[in-house]
Amino acid sequence: MASKLGEGGRATESSLAAAAVRLEHVTKKYKSMVAVDDLSLELAPGEFFALLGPSGCGKTTTLRMVGGFDQPTSGRIFLGGDDITWTPPYRRDVNTVFQSYALFPHLSVFDNVAFGLRRKGTDKREVSQLVEEHLELLGLGGFGPRPATQLSGGQQQRVALARALVNRPRVLLLDEPMGALDAKIRKSMQLELKRIQREVGITFLYVTHDQDEAMALGDRLAVMHGGRYEDLGEPQRVYDQPATQFVAEFLGACNLLAVNPDHDRLCLPDGSVIGARLGTMASTPSLIRQVGVRPEKMQLRRVDHSDATSPSSATNRVNATVDSVVYLGATSEYELTSSWGGHLHVVAQNIDDADRLRPGDHVTASWHVEHGFALPADNATVTPVEEPTREAKEASRVN
Repeated sequence: MASKLGEGGRATESSLAAAAVRLEHVTKKYKSMVAVDDLSLELAPGEFFALLGPSGCGKTTTLRMVGGFDQPTSGRIFLGGDDITWTPPYRRDVNTVFQSYALFPHLSVFDNVAFGLRRKGTDKREVSQLVEEHLELLGLGGFGPRPATQLSGGQQQRVALARALVNRPRVLLLDEPMGALDAKIRKSMQLELKRIQREVGITFLYVTHDQDEAMALGDRLAVMHGGRYEDLGEPQRVYDQPATQFVAEFLGACNLLAVNPDHDRLCLPDGSVIGARLGTMASTPSLIRQVGVRPEKMQLRRVDHSDATSPSSATNRVNATVDSVVYLGATSEYELTSSWGGHLHVVAQNIDDADRLRPGDHVTASWHVEHGFALPADNATVTPVEEPTREAKEASRVN
């Protein structure tokens, strides 16, 4: 996202007012360990924002600082235009949904959802109306009298969401909320959660280590590593054109081809030339050391010496040999060895049995130039990529 920091790294008044949540140079240290390292981040009002990364990357610590459960060592946190860096959790207009649900076991479903409203002294009739509305919203109409602990895991998670949403917080924080659910229920809950977020229009900050979950839910996502994010943007862009090797490999499978830049060309180890989208590497092509391509973006074809078709200039091709095949019903996964000894992984649709390859087959692996992305060396210093929010994009088009 284009920086809205003014002189000296401070956010301007207009940018603070526009953001639902803003972290400004936030660092969190535990003695000698840096959990979050100089993180600046902005969430737009009504945005579903996913923080994604492996264990220990700093994503949950970031969420806890927004919620007020941890305080930053340095930096500032804003909710709308208000500096809440040192505001206690109970005075922040945010609610949190945890992986453990944290329901009150001695209370009914209705009383769990009503708990926060009653503490605020909300009128009894309004409490009843709001609770019933939110139970309906979460697909729990008629569940109010039931003991919360007698519900399934998915239903308990819905109760936890209803309890958080009924207070109409400005921001809802979700910390691995589906981690305790099985795969089938998790998938259905993803669809429900996206629907609910669109209906209520509240900003969601969602923490997860599940790549598919982050891409399915997030309007934008940030991939964190070592206390910082290495890439930030809409899921399709981050997947199709990641900024670093870590991001490319964390967001699914990826073939990494070693290349040497030669003026305006990228050469493979066997000397052949390929093309790729340069993206953020366009200004420093000499630092390109790899080209990445997703396995499902590649096509395989048996080598046929009678085929005189000239390769398109928009297509990259390499020769390879099939090492192994794993049949998965709708698709097959192929492991290949390239002409220079490198390994490739390709996923292909099973459309015709006659087209299915066998170990030992000599093939050409091809992919469109636009499907390859240039990457620096893995240990290169990379400036995190940022993309504007939808609101910022729309504003720039208007202006």
